[in-house]
Amino acid sequence: MVSNYPVQFSVDFPERPLNRLSTAFRLLVAIPIIVVLTMLTGESFRSGDHSTTNSIVIGGAAVFVPLVLMLVFRQKYPRWWFDWNLNLMRFSNRVSAYLALLDDRYPSTDEEQSVHLDFPYPDARQMNRLLPLVKWFLAIPHYVVLFFLGIGALGAIVIAWFAILFTGTYPRSLFDYVVGWLRWSNRVNGYAFTLITDQYPPFSLS
Repeated sequence: MVSNYPVQFSVDFPERPLNRLSTAFRLLVAIPIIVVLTMLTGESFRSGDHSTTNSIVIGGAAVFVPLVLMLVFRQKYPRWWFDWNLNLMRFSNRVSAYLALLDDRYPSTDEEQSVHLDFPYPDARQMNRLLPLVKWFLAIPHYVVLFFLGIGALGAIVIAWFAILFTGTYPRSLFDYVVGWLRWSNRVNGYAFTLITDQYPPFSLS
């Protein structure tokens, strides 16, 4: 792992046999927690008839633009904003790890379990106040690479699904690849959207 990058991510490799039954029906049993996560990360809920529609956006999508404005004009990163983003990302990664078959324990809304994500509280006054306006754009090369790596990760998960059903074990090389893809994604998210660092993410799975 790149030890000096602010966003640190890892998943404990399961040393025990994984649950084959929950693995077989993973997408089905994950529906409730996916609904919870979807609501928290900014889905729109619409009410009323076709002529009058009210939209309410909650969670991460509701705080990104105000956070950009706060950093640009006030050079402040409120602590509650940081805590929300960190804990939302931790929860999101537990759900992602569960869907990727990296852990067979149902994702907790508050306990760390086997998925570890951390990044330091930033000193906004030491950060470039204009970068938040363009970080999402500067990260475009990462989006492209992550898209193709994500195709490979999907293939690895499918192969791992069969391997777990027959052996109860996630092949270590596939496990490390999927975790590396998630790690890279978290670094880009931390840089471009959570805005906790000005340090450009490395092009690395490790």
